[in-house]
Amino acid sequence: MERSLLMRLVYAVILIAAFLSGCASTGDWSSDTPTKTNPRASKAARVNLKKQSVSTIYAPSSNLWIRIRDGFEMEPSNSPWEGEQLRLLTAKPEYVNRSMARSSRYLFYIVQEVNARGMPTEIALLPFVESAFNPQAKSGAKAMGIWQFMPATGKDFQLTQNIFRDERRDVLQSTDAALDYLQRLHDQFGTWELALAAYNWGAGNIAKAQKKNLAAGLPTDYESLQLPKETRNYVPKLMAYRQIVLDPGAYGVTLPDLENHPYFVAVDVGSDIDVALVIKLAEIPAEEFHVLNPSFNKPVILSAAGQQILLPFGHAEIFQENLKNYSRPLSSWTAVQVGKTESADQTAKTLGVDPDVLRDVNGIPKGMRIKAGSTVIIPRNSRRLGDISANLADNASLSLEKPPPPPPPTPKCSKPTKGAKGSKAAKDLKCTPPKSYKDASKVVSKGNSSVKTASTQHKSESTVVAKSAKNGNAKPSTKKEASKTQ
Repeated sequence: MERSLLMRLVYAVILIAAFLSGCASTGDWSSDTPTKTNPRASKAARVNLKKQSVSTIYAPSSNLWIRIRDGFEMEPSNSPWEGEQLRLLTAKPEYVNRSMARSSRYLFYIVQEVNARGMPTEIALLPFVESAFNPQAKSGAKAMGIWQFMPATGKDFQLTQNIFRDERRDVLQSTDAALDYLQRLHDQFGTWELALAAYNWGAGNIAKAQKKNLAAGLPTDYESLQLPKETRNYVPKLMAYRQIVLDPGAYGVTLPDLENHPYFVAVDVGSDIDVALVIKLAEIPAEEFHVLNPSFNKPVILSAAGQQILLPFGHAEIFQENLKNYSRPLSSWTAVQVGKTESADQTAKTLGVDPDVLRDVNGIPKGMRIKAGSTVIIPRNSRRLGDISANLADNASLSLEKPPPPPPPTPKCSKPTKGAKGSKAAKDLKCTPPKSYKDASKVVSKGNSSVKTASTQHKSESTVVAKSAKNGNAKPSTKKEASKTQ
């Protein structure tokens, strides 16, 4: 019994105000110095590792799964849809077990946030449905992260998406945004079932479906609405996971051991620091760092962005101690804006960096040009030692374009024979493009329904341009193409 009580430790949500020194050359650490923190993360309790022990905080249970079960509030409908989803999941125990194992890194934080908002703990299981708790999950519609935020919805909830970071993949940021969104939907529709359906299909679509039912004199609850297949199965799939958590043994699933304390702690960034250096000083595998910090797009973490580093619970103090003893610069990267549109090779020459390094760190394919106003990451040097500015940290973008096609070669004309000037033979003389130009025309025309038609059209357009030029009123033609953006 005493042992059981001793196990009832919560190492509640910990946000260590570990401030990396602004002086990159010393690597000093001060957890007492205030720093720019993210307003979402600031709600978490702060613990100063120099003065406090996490073991002084207690929780009602030593097992997170018990805590989750105790918070269930949604009622199963026992519908055929729920039964079918449960059958599909239990037919794939390896898939479910992998998802459960991945969830062990994030569930404590999510459950804590769900409890703080008074929401049913079934909501904490929603990433099983959305992404199988894969932080790098990306849908065909460009939804990202464990909560699968679309680009536009992410912007609505102030999730930054730029070349340095995509906060749709950030564990803390996306969780807070998703719970905000779900609470808003619950306030709008009145039930968690409808709120979840709206999260999947969109609030506008649910409202239209309800309006249609009202006009037909039908109920407007979740099970009565006409929904697309994915949305129809969305809540039943969540309830199937709920049933597995309630009784995993009955479905051949093994829940990972989850103690009721944080898997990670959040460390504030006080000056720019390389990802590789954080991994080294924290003494963790690179893979572990990236599954906890999937939002970082570049090899440097920025202080100006108010970013935080998530580290495994037992490694924050190791990182702190190693950082104190580290005397070299913390970051080897900086960022600059490109002044004019040019090739990567030309930009590299202007900035004095290796073109292959420039292309690799910025993900620039060979042959593409960097457009003016773009931001590129380059190695630091004696001329660029400062941290990346807040303006670039928040607004950086990279735009690329293909180089313009080369002009067609000048046609070759046979010289008229001597004495033929002004004769009929000279007038009938034709200029023919070189063979390579003819071949290029064939390649361009390949795939058209009619090469002959394309050739005739090209000839007709050339004739019109030539006649217009002769009359002195030639105008270049433009062709606009519509593109879908998401």
